[in-house]
Amino acid sequence: MIQFEKFILSNGLKVIVHQDISTPIIAFNVLYNVGARDEDENHTGFAHLFEHLMFGGSVNIPNFDEPLQKVGGENNAFTSNDITNYYITLPKENLETAFWLESDRMLSLAFTEKSLEVQRQVVIEEFKQNYLNQPYGDVWLLLRPLAYQAHPYKWATIGKEISHIENATMQEVKDFFNNFYTPNNAILSVAGNIELDEIKQLTEKWFGSIPSGNNNNRNLPKEPAQKESRRLEVKRKVPANAIYKAYKMCSKTHPDFYATDLLTDILSLGNSSKLYISLIKEQKLFSNINAYVLGSFDDGLLIISGHISENVSFDDAENGIINELEKIKKLAVTPKELEKVKNKVESMQAFSETSVLNKAMNLAINELLGDANKVNTDIEAYRKVAAEDIRRLANEIFNESNSSTLIYAKED
Repeated sequence: MIQFEKFILSNGLKVIVHQDISTPIIAFNVLYNVGARDEDENHTGFAHLFEHLMFGGSVNIPNFDEPLQKVGGENNAFTSNDITNYYITLPKENLETAFWLESDRMLSLAFTEKSLEVQRQVVIEEFKQNYLNQPYGDVWLLLRPLAYQAHPYKWATIGKEISHIENATMQEVKDFFNNFYTPNNAILSVAGNIELDEIKQLTEKWFGSIPSGNNNNRNLPKEPAQKESRRLEVKRKVPANAIYKAYKMCSKTHPDFYATDLLTDILSLGNSSKLYISLIKEQKLFSNINAYVLGSFDDGLLIISGHISENVSFDDAENGIINELEKIKKLAVTPKELEKVKNKVESMQAFSETSVLNKAMNLAINELLGDANKVNTDIEAYRKVAAEDIRRLANEIFNESNSSTLIYAKED
């Protein structure tokens, strides 16, 4: 059980405090309620660009990393289609440095042509290196717009195309920042050997005077129900043929999410999983195969992907997947199978809670999803999943009319 306290500043900043006296390290996590889904379709990649820009210095602190390194701290960030998350770890005695740095860039990020140009080039290079010039790198640039036709999940976090970042103007960048990087659109989570009163005092001191921003009430287009299968075939310079099948599923906040997550574990978690035994070990159709959920905050995707063995046709490989999915639709999973994947989830959760940073991060994310206490109740929700839930969802999800398939062929 992770104990925590919560309070809210007058400017709307939500703060979560978790005391862990076992560690000398403090985790300081700032979660902004903005991701790639909040971008304009013709100006994508901005949330990810800001992941970089926020390290470009603020008006009062030209180099974000330097003062942090001087006090033994480390920091990083990540962006997804749903959120942007910044985190710092540092020794307890230097905690105030984190408050100073994070509050200053929230209040007065330095918008200079030089900083924008430097980070623009970093992002463009990342786009080219990780998405265009790497084997299988463009999978999500192809699969997302195939699976989604209305919802902004149809573009990847990096953006739809390089030109959107190349052509981003200073005013567009400022507008995006002013719209989303505000106290009322953020959650601060602090974990470690700390006292609630101290955190209240420091938060008020450093964040209390930052003006509240706009109320960003999302009104994203809802993805219509998919009625027919979609397919795309491409050829690339890759070492092996691959197949990616995306099936529409519920959001991370839906009660069915837990059973759907366990369904993918039953399919592909470990060497005793259904897809591994049948498609790799017995039929030798694939060299590797995975099933997983994206965990999206809005209606998401369940992905089945694999690299196809040499001399195996795409038809045989895909039919192999479909046949296994038909089996799980008809035959109930055994109590032993279900218990195994539940135990795995529980052990992974317990392991993650040994990290003070993971606890701070998970508290913030769950608070954004509606209730920080989900960190304590999620395991019980997984525990309650029954074999019939698994079969029901398999029948709902695994229909080819609900699928988008990317055939990723190696060039001859």
